[in-house]
Amino acid sequence: MKHRPVLITGFEPYGGRGTNPAHEAMKLLHRRTIAGRQVVGRGLPVSFGRFPDIAADLLHELDPSAVISLGLWPGESMIRIERIAVNIADFGIPDNEGVRAVDQLVEADGAAALMSTLPVRAMQSAILQDGIPASLSATAGTYLCNICLYSFLQAAQRHHQPVACGFIHVPYLPEQVADLLVATREQASLELHQRCDFASMSLERIVRAVEIAISQCVHEIPTN
Repeated sequence: MKHRPVLITGFEPYGGRGTNPAHEAMKLLHRRTIAGRQVVGRGLPVSFGRFPDIAADLLHELDPSAVISLGLWPGESMIRIERIAVNIADFGIPDNEGVRAVDQLVEADGAAALMSTLPVRAMQSAILQDGIPASLSATAGTYLCNICLYSFLQAAQRHHQPVACGFIHVPYLPEQVADLLVATREQASLELHQRCDFASMSLERIVRAVEIAISQCVHEIPTN
């Protein structure tokens, strides 16, 4: 019997940033085989208007056994495994199409919140055991990352086969923080201690953490 793939998604750059580590990690994981399962990577647009359809379309196209979506959380110092998506879109900045949602619902008739269906505790424990800092989080925010998680969980409820879905936030890359430090010094508008977004993690460690998360999904969830 052919195994269903594991889908990894990663958001494209947004907010004026030239790089999104989530997108870079997704590209490196695409087409790998992890724990005997094919990994398929897909980039996601930072576009409120394209969700939730994009989630349903990817499940229909690929029929994955599990979906792990990746996004950037500026200032995060570790791998951040999300537990909950909420039915609210409230943006601090516009998306890449210029839309700034304020107090909008992700789905008009949807549940107030949906829980990740990945083995989040086992994922965290395995990542920590590998020496990579990781935490469980009870908020994915109210921007596109939250919308992504909510949309995939809702689409999975309607899919013809079970699909486990969840979301991982990742830190900046070190080179991004270096650019921030240069910009802060040149702008001279804030003292360094007033910034709280200088944490980072190498792309290699981010990718390794997601590899471990995939392995845990394969081992703990029926994925035929």
